[in-house]
Amino acid sequence: MKTASTPTHCPYCALQCGMALSPLPTGGVEVIERTGFPVNRGALCGKGRTAPAVLSSRVRLTTPLVRRDGELAPAGWDEALDRISGELGRIRAEHGPDALGVFGGGGLTNEKAYALGKFARVVLGTSQIDYNGRFCMSSAAAGGIKAFGLDRGLPFPLEDIPRTGCVILVGSNLAETMPPALRFFRELRENGGTLIVVDPRRTRTAEQADLHLAPRPGTDLALALGLLHLVVAEGRVDERYVRERTAGWEDARAAAMAHWPEYVERITGVSVPQLRETVRLFCEPEAAMVLTARGPEQQAKGTDTVGAWINLCLATGRAGRPLSGYGCLTGQGNGQGGREHGQKADQLPGYRKLDDPAARRHVAGVWGVDPASLPGPGRSAYELLDALGRDVRSLLLMGSNPVVSAPRAAHVEERLKSLDFLAVCDVVLSETAALADVVLPVTQWAEETGTTTSLEGRVLLRRQAVSPPEGVRSDLEVMHELAARLGVEKGFPTDAEEVFEELRRASAGGPADYSGITYRRLAEEDGVFWPCPADAGAPDAPPEHPGTPRLFLDRFATPDGRARFVPVSHRAAAEEPDAEYPVLLTTGRVLAQYQSGAQTRRVDELNAAAPGPFVELHPRLAARIGAAEGDPVAVVSRRGRAVAPARITAGIRPDTVFMPFHWPGEGRANTLTNPALDPTSRMPEFKVCAVRLEAVTP
Repeated sequence: MKTASTPTHCPYCALQCGMALSPLPTGGVEVIERTGFPVNRGALCGKGRTAPAVLSSRVRLTTPLVRRDGELAPAGWDEALDRISGELGRIRAEHGPDALGVFGGGGLTNEKAYALGKFARVVLGTSQIDYNGRFCMSSAAAGGIKAFGLDRGLPFPLEDIPRTGCVILVGSNLAETMPPALRFFRELRENGGTLIVVDPRRTRTAEQADLHLAPRPGTDLALALGLLHLVVAEGRVDERYVRERTAGWEDARAAAMAHWPEYVERITGVSVPQLRETVRLFCEPEAAMVLTARGPEQQAKGTDTVGAWINLCLATGRAGRPLSGYGCLTGQGNGQGGREHGQKADQLPGYRKLDDPAARRHVAGVWGVDPASLPGPGRSAYELLDALGRDVRSLLLMGSNPVVSAPRAAHVEERLKSLDFLAVCDVVLSETAALADVVLPVTQWAEETGTTTSLEGRVLLRRQAVSPPEGVRSDLEVMHELAARLGVEKGFPTDAEEVFEELRRASAGGPADYSGITYRRLAEEDGVFWPCPADAGAPDAPPEHPGTPRLFLDRFATPDGRARFVPVSHRAAAEEPDAEYPVLLTTGRVLAQYQSGAQTRRVDELNAAAPGPFVELHPRLAARIGAAEGDPVAVVSRRGRAVAPARITAGIRPDTVFMPFHWPGEGRANTLTNPALDPTSRMPEFKVCAVRLEAVTP
């Protein structure tokens, strides 16, 4: 146990709030405020305050488990590692390297994400790697790359939000998903700015808004196009900006003009006066922003939807200017860094593309391998899970719980059960780990040092504050040991800083360039914004690049420096209501739980606040099926059935029900969700599917 308090960061969402951990005389640690960190200034939500509870040996894994005679039983590390390496080697010999799958997580540090991508491609030789961050902001990433040539969640710091004139917040309930961020929006309004919230529910966040738009789920694309139509019709286009800093306007303009206000009102349910008021509030100030989250992004047309909101920003000159721009509120703790350094099926470190010959040469040079030996792009996350037990015969999984978090979850659970071999590295015995042939207990946030990248693009240093329990090892140690057993003796160090030094070289010159960032700088500067290239050696250059808090102020990251309009048109959801399934389901999070709940459901205080799933529905819909508050309600889709207590509120559309997705079992929301994929981002359509409701007779 360390004796002084240790500055670090929360293990949960992408705010990565600053905190410090102080040892307790009775053992363990307590969270204390770290007021100097600018993102949260010491404030923490309940999840952050109670994060040390999961460090307890009472709730977490402390010994490897190996399945014997159908049951998981304690085992030694050598037996467990030998079993994994032996099975991976056997399956590769019998079926080829692409029979080996790897699935990562958006909570892994940059070092782990980097090592996992390298392990898959160098040690296993497989193309079959992706991660659960695909389910987070892949649509926003794809839209940002199309328009700006670069994807970084926010192209500006959160501290810019209170100083802009208007924010349109689309599909985010940040009052519950990242509460410390709410103060930036309160300060915006205190400073005379305007907050517009787009959400089919009147959430805690919507209650803070000057204007709440409640569109029908799956119609965010039409809404954005209708607003752009009005911008054109009312003469609010910034013609000079469009001419000097963008390309493709005419085609995007023509597409938007097909979405006249009355047509958009019929599609979305948002009235024409509300559309006009939104345009006025957004266009009158000198600066404004659009921020999206999972609501518009987790759709089979999520990339186009993000593109439509970006088009609104570009047409009004609200991108690449101070206090203006489009941004995405990343969800997972390292959802940004996790995809920048090699966990995604099509990417190499530094946000390089796997099918780019120059990128392959650079990274292969750092890794000391032949570029030709690197496999090509593999399957996206859901497609990889769907292939389990067929083309993909084994899976190594780190830091994810797809039994709860994946769409069409009952099907994914069956695919996991059909594998020849499943190995899971996790802190707790999650629902997915319980299906494994081998489970390895690994260190977590306070027990290890490593970096994460927040939703601002700020690279941060998490510091080890406590020693892990005996019998627990780090993911880096796991990969080192497995690589050695599979014939790769070098290239997988167990020291996080040594891994980061290699990551710096691998990312150098790439879109996400970390080469100028060091652990020393992260400790001294409380984080560094990427891109941050290493000193080029110019005589007048500063000794160190300062990092880039604000992107695109001079040019966009495209070959000609211009942002690209992308013409898009509204289309229906992959599954619209009909006579058999007449209601829309949307899903999301609640304040006291996080993601699949694998960790937060082990914290008594959080369970007391949010003990289980529920079905939120409008009073008229409840009356139609004869359900009262607290009555069990069955929600049925084409993929399955979930049952949870009714929570009746006028704050949701009468044609829509909402379920949080944190729980397994009978109330598992993702039993119902639709895996229809966005053609570009391969994001599943979590946020809208057709269901019917049934009252449950006791």
